[in-house]
Amino acid sequence: MPQPRPDIGNPRRQAAGQAAWTPDLALGILDWFQSPPGKDMTQDELKKAVAEAALEYVQSGWIVGVGTGSTANHFIDALAKMKGRIDGAVASSEASAERLRGHGIEVLDLNAAGPLPIYVDGADEATSHLHLTKGGGGALTREKIVAAASETFICVIDETKQVDYLGAFPMPVEVIPMARSHVARALAAQGGNPVLREGFRTDNGNVILDVHGLRIMNAVELEGELDHIAGVVTNGLFARRPADIMLVGSATGVDKITA
Repeated sequence: MPQPRPDIGNPRRQAAGQAAWTPDLALGILDWFQSPPGKDMTQDELKKAVAEAALEYVQSGWIVGVGTGSTANHFIDALAKMKGRIDGAVASSEASAERLRGHGIEVLDLNAAGPLPIYVDGADEATSHLHLTKGGGGALTREKIVAAASETFICVIDETKQVDYLGAFPMPVEVIPMARSHVARALAAQGGNPVLREGFRTDNGNVILDVHGLRIMNAVELEGELDHIAGVVTNGLFARRPADIMLVGSATGVDKITA
């Protein structure tokens, strides 16, 4: 608890420019404690803050794996501030590649870059076990590939994405177009309600089924089962290769969660 300052009300200190203790000043201080900086930040401002915090994990000379989505976009914008100190980036989508190039950051092919030291991306849902649902932006396959090729996966989210279990956000599944109906029946057999994402094709030319109505308590097991359905390219569960570090933006700052 802050202690009263002994000089408040001292005429000599007030004469030197010290504000007098008044009811208005007292109310102002009370308002500050009740509404500290950050309390009224918008969700987008929280995303920007947590994305910028991830820069602390990027070292000079690295090739950086970069995700896709609104929070990843903030990370790309922040990464531009140190573009002269990194050796380039590997993007998980064409949209992210275009944004990186727009900032003058060289975009490399993963095959040429080799193993990456770091991958930074957001998530649609995240648990305390660092299991994630991803793919709301449709880039789940390339995101999963870049994450697998990276030594450290840093997930950056705002606090609204934290959940006790996955499933409230419809789980995306990328599917070969000719297998859409077959895969949909298999997903329904798992207890989900698959819905075709109308008018959307992934960067790989495939379709996405968004699976509603799941309550996922066994993410690692389910991820493997879904990937064995003929016609599935990949699914949006990131549990077998979860995040290593999760940075969570909230009104009180950025919290770090590790496995």
